[in-house]
Amino acid sequence: MISEDRIHRILDRFGYVEARMSQGGGDIAALGREYAELRPVVEQIRDWQALRADMDEAQEMLADPEMRALAEEELPRLKARLPEAEKALQLALLPKDAADARPAMIEIRPGTGGDEAALFAGDLLRMYQRYAEGRGWRFEIVEMAETELGGIKEVVAAVRGEGVFARLKFESGVHRVQRVPETESGGRIHTSAATVAVLPEAEEVDVQIDPNDLRIDTMRSSGAGGQHVNTTDSAVRITHIPTGIVVTSSEKSQHQNRAIAMQVLRNKLFDMARQSAADARAADRRAQVGSGDRSERIRTYNFPQGRMTDHRINLTLYKLDAVMQGDLDDIIDALIADHQAALLAEDEA
Repeated sequence: MISEDRIHRILDRFGYVEARMSQGGGDIAALGREYAELRPVVEQIRDWQALRADMDEAQEMLADPEMRALAEEELPRLKARLPEAEKALQLALLPKDAADARPAMIEIRPGTGGDEAALFAGDLLRMYQRYAEGRGWRFEIVEMAETELGGIKEVVAAVRGEGVFARLKFESGVHRVQRVPETESGGRIHTSAATVAVLPEAEEVDVQIDPNDLRIDTMRSSGAGGQHVNTTDSAVRITHIPTGIVVTSSEKSQHQNRAIAMQVLRNKLFDMARQSAADARAADRRAQVGSGDRSERIRTYNFPQGRMTDHRINLTLYKLDAVMQGDLDDIIDALIADHQAALLAEDEA
């Protein structure tokens, strides 16, 4: 059900923001963000209002003998467009995740499966890199530790661009792979896994960190053998004592490492606060897709059959090669659509 009162409030607010921006008053950056958020909603409202106005006009034309034939032809066409317009407006009116427009940080770690899990973690890293490149996002490795076979022990990457977190947030969870490892002589299919965590990038104003809650240790960076004989203790490890969260950074500059580690810590604490709020809201209803629960397997990549299955929405795509090359829009669009459908059902309940 579309609330006329809510629509009037949105239009009034949009008019106010638009006027303030034209006058150059207030916090221009904040007004600009609010304007950008409201504009697509207002466009949907105006499309819906225009359609209803056209229907009312056609209805009135039925009483005019000269216009009746035209109205009888026009009215069914307008009525047929109404359900789609109402659905588009309902989607636009859904509550927005405040973090959707933010950059994100991706963490990938091997799970069960030893060397094969580490190699799969590397495959996931490259998959997300290619996806980011295809969307014109900036993808930057923040911290990475590799295995001797070229796999990934752990990697943290920052992704920046338009709508990054909105499109990547459903990637959090356990990703399972089924394939024959290159080291397997008998041709047997092995199952291994890697975990992915996608965190919205936090700003300093989002998370207040008490310096007394931190333990900061410096360590010797591990460079290539023999190249840095006179290395200094530049790697930084920060422990947030109240939560036990530990973050590290081992670039060449200790100052840079401290800044990177603090940003990662802020992201983790911000995400923890968001998850806690989401859990509280979901305590009295069925857990929704995208709640951030990372304890369950979300997806399987089956190489012998060339398929990828997302278990949350029972979607299987038989184009695994393309997926591993970063072709993720089909699955991400489906996850977003499913999440929106769940929100609509909840809104109507």
